[in-house]
Amino acid sequence: MTKTKDLSKLHGLVSNFFKWPQSPEEWEQYKLTDEQIAFFHENGYLSNIKLLEEWQVDQLNEELAEIRDPKHPAHELFYEFHTNEAVDPKKVIFHSLGHWRITPGFHDVNWNPAFVMAASQLLDNRSVRFWHDQLFCKPAKHGGVVAWHQDYSYWTRTVKMQHLTCWTGLDDATKANGCLHYIPKSHKWGLLDKIVLTGEMDEFKNFLTDEQKEEFKNQVPIEMKKGYGTFHHPLMVHGSYENSSEISRRAFVLNVFADGTVSNSDEPLLKGVPVIPKGKKMEGQFFPLLLDRSQT
Repeated sequence: MTKTKDLSKLHGLVSNFFKWPQSPEEWEQYKLTDEQIAFFHENGYLSNIKLLEEWQVDQLNEELAEIRDPKHPAHELFYEFHTNEAVDPKKVIFHSLGHWRITPGFHDVNWNPAFVMAASQLLDNRSVRFWHDQLFCKPAKHGGVVAWHQDYSYWTRTVKMQHLTCWTGLDDATKANGCLHYIPKSHKWGLLDKIVLTGEMDEFKNFLTDEQKEEFKNQVPIEMKKGYGTFHHPLMVHGSYENSSEISRRAFVLNVFADGTVSNSDEPLLKGVPVIPKGKKMEGQFFPLLLDRSQT
């Protein structure tokens, strides 16, 4: 492995991973339908959106295998790096933030035309700005849980709430290997208390009303082929169970917000990132504009 430069300094595609559309007509192929957008707003999520070809998944898995090595020469560029973040010592879940700074594939997925257009539409056709990325990897047979939670409960350091999450599988995701689960329409419950992300699966239920607990019975498993993604609202209640199957469950997550979001803290928003003073717009090297809707 050779020394890697910090790709966060480059705002746009750095490889041939995707082709950036050059006209409004070329953008049309990536647009969601009105029915898909309506489903998202009603239920809080939209799943089974094809974002990657098989060869792209293969390349990302190769990059993932490389950067999971704590001795990688660009290791200091991670915001967080947990070889195992599972609370249960018998389980394993790899979790990291910041890999977009290290490899071309994980950098360029932020500028995937299919991703940024869908994200913009689900954010009411706003321009889209990058927040941060994540990797969640559950090995076969002993992969840990990601407990029920709402993403925005960890993001209140940015306002107003105009955020979006996209989870994309690098393996086929099934109930057996710990796929994502949603509670439909739970994005309408408001902001609830946050929990330890990889702790007890059902700790979150301690903060719910009896009616909300009843709605938990309607949880939906998001089974998808690798290369497909699922988008969800920042207040959507979601989680994933352990992986006791023979198949790994690798995935990456892209978190974005509408352009115009501001800092709500005078503390560093991510490890190693310069402070953006409270009330100042989220922008600059670490929070690039992914899609300017005035240009599409």
